[in-house]
Amino acid sequence: MTQYFSDASYKFLRGLARHNDKAWFAEHKQQYEEYVRQPFLRLITDLQPDLTEVSEHFRADPRTVGGSLFRIYRDSRFSNDKTPYKTWQGARLFHERRKEVPAPSYYIHLAPGENFIGAGIWHPEPDTQRKLRQFIFDNPGSWKAAAHAPAVRKRYDFETSEKLVRPPRGFPADFEFIDDLKHRNWVLWRAIDDDTMTGPRLRQTLAKDLAALAPFVDYLCAALDLEF
Repeated sequence: MTQYFSDASYKFLRGLARHNDKAWFAEHKQQYEEYVRQPFLRLITDLQPDLTEVSEHFRADPRTVGGSLFRIYRDSRFSNDKTPYKTWQGARLFHERRKEVPAPSYYIHLAPGENFIGAGIWHPEPDTQRKLRQFIFDNPGSWKAAAHAPAVRKRYDFETSEKLVRPPRGFPADFEFIDDLKHRNWVLWRAIDDDTMTGPRLRQTLAKDLAALAPFVDYLCAALDLEF
């Protein structure tokens, strides 16, 4: 068993939230490397065998450029928020064909009191949205098994921050999963408490999540003509 994150990881992120400027970050960059970035890269490396057991087509990639870990630097060019840094650290475990076609992914998020793991497809283009909705409509039985099995819904919630108000055009209002067709993101997720994130069984916990979310990710891959 390995401990990846610690109270020092959260201390850095809380400090960054209070002092989100280049001078403070430069002064504390060693803490970022030691308590956040390097531990996350080790976790990504250690999760690859667990992910391979779930699917040979997904990657937990520890490369520092082009890998799973998101950069801490914000792209603020088109945002009113000009703070230079994210106050969280996240990693995407992605499909090997993600650069060719839209694809679902797994996601791990580290932030004080706001840690979570999720899986699905985030902000797909309209054509991809239509494809997913049509596939769910055409294959409701397997959707029910993948996204609404009691064991799945007991542990995970749908991400619902962006939904259509009305059913999408072309689908009957009495369809069993019409509410699911209103989604703009198809993501299942669950919160992880700070003690678990800083504890010695984090990898084992996340490995169970990768396996539990696999039927949902497999369904999305099928909808998008991707291998799983």
